[in-house]
Amino acid sequence: MLGQELARGREARFEALMRVVVEPLHRYLLRRADADAVEDILAETMLVLWRRLEDVPGLGVGPETDPDDVLPWCYGVARGCLANTRRAERRRLRLVERLARTAPPAESGEAEHAELHAVLGTLGSMDREVVLLWAWEGLTPRAIADATGLTPNAVSIRLHRTKKKLAALLDERTAPTLDMAQVKEGPTGEQRRTTRPAEGH
Repeated sequence: MLGQELARGREARFEALMRVVVEPLHRYLLRRADADAVEDILAETMLVLWRRLEDVPGLGVGPETDPDDVLPWCYGVARGCLANTRRAERRRLRLVERLARTAPPAESGEAEHAELHAVLGTLGSMDREVVLLWAWEGLTPRAIADATGLTPNAVSIRLHRTKKKLAALLDERTAPTLDMAQVKEGPTGEQRRTTRPAEGH
């Protein structure tokens, strides 16, 4: 009886978590992965969250869960699942190349936003992740620190440096309409969904 009650309580907590993180995590992955792979990566992320439910910081026992409390940690889980998928894809591509040298590498699926992604692609992987978490997910430096494992001070420094670099690169591009506002819109042209201003310098 007690075991059944504990199981039901765990399921209720997981459902409460899913209600607030599924859509943000789906958007997060869509901006970073091929659309065909997003559902699989999201499912893997959900599985990890279920297995590590007790580790999710800020997840209370009640029916309501504050996204600001749980999302940074969940972004970190999704980031890890995405990295695993990319490593597996790289291994697959290396195997394909060995078997058939004529096969071209897979396209990123973001050709229509090549100008924006060309600029973002000049950044180091962590700098890019920090600025995307700020611009597209609307996270504060402290929340970005939780998602990436950096310190809040390191995030603020990276964010300040990276925004200056991006602004300079965007000024140099031939497309005059491409600017930091477009970076914040993301690849779908959709403004980030946040009710609070992003912090950082």
